Amino acid sequence: MLDLSYLRNNLEAVEARLALRGGSTGLDRFQEVDRERRAAITEVERLKALRNAGSEEIARARREGKDTTEQQARMRELGEKIKALEETAKQADAALEEILRTIPNVPHESVPAGAGPEQNVEIRRWGRPPEMNFTPKAHWDLGPALGILDFDRAAKITGARFAVYWGLGARLERALINFMLEVHTRHHGYTEVLPPFLINSASLFGTDQLPKFADDLFKCEGHDFWLAPTAEVPLTNLYRKETLPAERLPIKLAAFTPCFRSEAGSYGRDVRGIIRQHQFQKVELVKFTRPEHSYAELESLTADAEDILQRLGLPYRTVTLSTGDLGFSSAKTYDLEVWLPGLNEFKEISSCSNFEAFQARRAEIRYKPDARGKSDFVHTLNGSGLAIGRTWVAIIENYQQSDGSVVVPEALRPYLNAERITAEGALG
Repeated sequence: MLDLSYLRNNLEAVEARLALRGGSTGLDRFQEVDRERRAAITEVERLKALRNAGSEEIARARREGKDTTEQQARMRELGEKIKALEETAKQADAALEEILRTIPNVPHESVPAGAGPEQNVEIRRWGRPPEMNFTPKAHWDLGPALGILDFDRAAKITGARFAVYWGLGARLERALINFMLEVHTRHHGYTEVLPPFLINSASLFGTDQLPKFADDLFKCEGHDFWLAPTAEVPLTNLYRKETLPAERLPIKLAAFTPCFRSEAGSYGRDVRGIIRQHQFQKVELVKFTRPEHSYAELESLTADAEDILQRLGLPYRTVTLSTGDLGFSSAKTYDLEVWLPGLNEFKEISSCSNFEAFQARRAEIRYKPDARGKSDFVHTLNGSGLAIGRTWVAIIENYQQSDGSVVVPEALRPYLNAERITAEGALG
């Protein structure tokens, strides 16, 4: 959520930056309501001045023994008008708060201007796609052929966009979770957290999923519980309504959670395989930083996510999202896109974002620069480190062999206790 006073004082500049996102900025309604509020407050001040003067006049008349009935009636009338205008101003304040909740974050000046993903800017690549002397298969063919991935039984148990993993397929998922958490905690300095997977509405509001993205969430009927769409939500809300001492910053947290999304509005996109599922696993990275350090921390967070891909030997590219492709609450985002031979394209596997104070303002997360200083909002950042299912796909497709087997990346072998995945002994 944007700062109200900053928005009022920098309306034209904010409007110009928000316009680069495309669509309505929501600021026309903001200006209209703010004018009504200012007008009501100005009139209240004028009427209160009249009431004060009138009260002095009544007191003087009473000292002189004069009848003040008519004057008192006018004062009561002024009082009613003041009360009504104060209520108007109060309602305008509430309306402004609601409007602020619908206004997206202001893109950072370094974000490339553009209407959508076509204007995203590639800034680097790592690795080369593997050279294969055969036609590579997509994971939705490879997985079932190896007996490690089962869509039919998942559909029987639950429905579409779910998967069952068998044998080494399930163990590969678990190995990736352990590998990622160990790298991030031992080598990158994150503290591991195991948060609840059920979260309340206040937490979802704090990280901007509510009210705007309610349709993309799963709610537990009869409870104020929602299934977590990402560990970003519980991790960020660990410090909701808290003031952190400056010496603790940056705070770096890493967590594995299952994630649940209805994928509203994604019909027809990635309907095959496990690229876009209602349930998937992810290791998430979250940071709380001082404002002046947040963009340096964004670079290091992105590098931490990239390190996982490099250790696994998976080719990828890093792109800066354009203004038109930014998420609602992000000021700047890097996407990591891994190469998938079976699909013959790069696919997003991590989004690393700086939200500046946008989330912290909603969640009321502050820090105190020093003992005597005034508290300020922290900056929050997060990124996938990485999406487990998509990493699983990338390994299966990039390390597939002509005989249909899959070589296990060297970095994962201690976690999987296997060098190759074959169809022999498959449980599916």
